[in-house]
Amino acid sequence: MTGIYINGVSGKMGTNLLKLCANDKNIKICDDLNDDSLEVIIDFSHPDSTLKLLKSLPTQKISLIIGTTGLKEEHFQYIEEISKDKRVLIAPNLSKGISVFKNTIVEFIKANDKELHCLIKETHHDQKIDSPSGTAIELKKIIESNNTKNLIADIEIISKRTGKIFGIHEIIFYKDTKKIQFKHESKSRNIYSDGALQAAHWIKDKEEGLYSFEDFLKS
Repeated sequence: MTGIYINGVSGKMGTNLLKLCANDKNIKICDDLNDDSLEVIIDFSHPDSTLKLLKSLPTQKISLIIGTTGLKEEHFQYIEEISKDKRVLIAPNLSKGISVFKNTIVEFIKANDKELHCLIKETHHDQKIDSPSGTAIELKKIIESNNTKNLIADIEIISKRTGKIFGIHEIIFYKDTKKIQFKHESKSRNIYSDGALQAAHWIKDKEEGLYSFEDFLKS
């Protein structure tokens, strides 16, 4: 049994998480941070709410799953400090499919032998505040860090907010008449909630420190 507190429970992701938790007999929902059975906090909220959470954590050695995007340097400083005596997994995207997507991009860059331009296109629902998305920013960093042959001449990000789209990320490598395109589309918030809950069961038994979603997937 894993005791979980959801920060941002009234939001769309929080509501979705709560619904899935009701179907998992190995989860106990904790109503406040002082619940003795609390083991893992899952945070899908707003950067301001995340910062408030980080400043008011209970003293016990609990774990955190942070899926909030749009975090700034101040947040990351708190997270790094907290990870010295707590377990913290931070990920802008908790979808297993996105992890495969990122690995595919890395393999393409390693195999590529032509100079190319890169365009990252991301589309989300019209209520998403941060732009570009945390996933798009992470994808850009992954491309930059793996561009060891300096064949990716430049990287541009285009963001769009419309309708009720859960998340579409496209990466296009192109030059002249050549275009190579990769795409990942989320059809439901469930993929993020599933990833968060599976990671919550996993991280509570790990050593204190800072983890990525890829660390969980590799375990």
